[in-house]
Amino acid sequence: MDVVHVSVLPDFLLRLDYANGEQRQFDMKPLLQMSPWDRIASPAHFEKATVDYGTVVWPGNIDIAPETLYADSTPLPRSSRPADLRRA
Repeated sequence: MDVVHVSVLPDFLLRLDYANGEQRQFDMKPLLQMSPWDRIASPAHFEKATVDYGTVVWPGNIDIAPETLYADSTPLPRSSRPADLRRA
């Protein structure tokens, strides 16, 4: 399942948009005490998240497995999505 867009939210949360139209939220806080993610534990570094090859990446060759992102994230209800992302 490929991530096509990531939005960085407050409190080290990621909003993930998937190729199938699904939108999920992932909490990075539990990982930020472990290597290599401890290198992005400041908001300034964390906010540099982008998508490459279907997953979330950060400068310095830091990424997270797309399977982990999906399995450990929670689906967002359609009502919490911006209007332009809702499907009819």
